Amino acid sequence: MKSSPQARRYFVRGRVQGVGFRAFVERKARELGLRGYTRNTADGRVEVYATGEQDQLAALEGPLWKGPLWSRVEGVESEPAQVLKYEDFRIWR
Repeated sequence: MKSSPQARRYFVRGRVQGVGFRAFVERKARELGLRGYTRNTADGRVEVYATGEQDQLAALEGPLWKGPLWSRVEGVESEPAQVLKYEDFRIWR
């Protein structure tokens, strides 16, 4: 039996802009079957909003701490979020 979809919002800080971090997140989220978006924020962080099953969301958190080769993640803040409907996972510019 499937559980109700859940949503989380993550804010990733460090060297995460200009290093392919959003494309990395988009690829991982799609592999996991998540829906939502990732985008740069004005303060230099990357925001990730993802909705899916609890185990899918848990599987995304590890890669957020790692990031792509040229990134340097210094922290990941995570908070529950309202479940919104998205057709897929994409990069917001």
